[in-house]
Amino acid sequence: MPGHDIIVIGGSAGSVDCLKKLAPLLPADLPATVFIVVHLPPYSKSLLPEFLSQWGPLPAQHPQDGERTKPGRIYIAPPDHHLLVGQGTVHIVQGPRENNSRPSIDPLFRTAALAYGQRVLGVILSGYLDDGSSGLVAIKSRGGVGIVQDPSEAIQPDMPINAMRAVDIDYCVSLQEMGPLLTRLVHEPVSGEELPVSQDLHFESAAANWDIDAVLAKDRPGEPSPLSCPDCGGDLWEIKDDGKQFHFRCRTGHAYSPLSLLAGQAGNIEDSLNEAFRALLEKSHMEKRMNKLSAGRGAKDQAAYHEVQAKKAEHNALILREMLRLREVAAP
Repeated sequence: MPGHDIIVIGGSAGSVDCLKKLAPLLPADLPATVFIVVHLPPYSKSLLPEFLSQWGPLPAQHPQDGERTKPGRIYIAPPDHHLLVGQGTVHIVQGPRENNSRPSIDPLFRTAALAYGQRVLGVILSGYLDDGSSGLVAIKSRGGVGIVQDPSEAIQPDMPINAMRAVDIDYCVSLQEMGPLLTRLVHEPVSGEELPVSQDLHFESAAANWDIDAVLAKDRPGEPSPLSCPDCGGDLWEIKDDGKQFHFRCRTGHAYSPLSLLAGQAGNIEDSLNEAFRALLEKSHMEKRMNKLSAGRGAKDQAAYHEVQAKKAEHNALILREMLRLREVAAP
């Protein structure tokens, strides 16, 4: 009977430092395959595989699409690509962004849960917001194990805390404890019956793999919501993960946890305010020019009209500038 030989790890802000501490705690003869997603800038080269190979005994790499996986290796999502897990393989895809990120943690966790069920150990490290929470629900729903870094030692505790709010975690440990814990669990055989795969999990895994037929299917899971996608403006469907967790997906495939949706909406609001602020300044400039032009022609009524419109535009621009200033002050 196999052990928990599939380890999936997700992290964001502060997680590289976590991996630096965790890597040397994993033995060179670890009979498990490790998959890692860290939120990375999309257009920069990642040196994380080289660093992890230096920090610990396990060799690390950015895999190629369709590559066969081996125990005792670490596979890391490359920038601007999701890392998806299949039976004995990995897939590297530029699928729709999830939780404002590509790579995103949830697609890795869901596909690992689909492919390996009870054999999966899901680990959440330091990071903002709640990417990985929905994926950890999927791992637990298939009988896998949920582990989070102790939030009290995380540089950014949001992700571990939100994961614990979303699902009943099996272990909340420090990084120093995590290495020995993973090693022990890898050698423990899985027990109990294999839990069934939900249709929702099949759909979510297919959507992350850019399966357009799944995304556009009439029998897609979830219910229409009154919200729109911050990325493409399409309608969002609300999908229940379980009693405590839900997420959204649009017909283009973009997916959002509740907190990442709020972050996306906040970014769109700021963009809209800046655009409106710019438009009002330009309107004020043109109204002033028309005021001078009309006055020079002796058209007093037109000149007065343009003067009033210029003042209104300036007044409204000042209001928007104050709104933008208050947003900056209120930002965490």
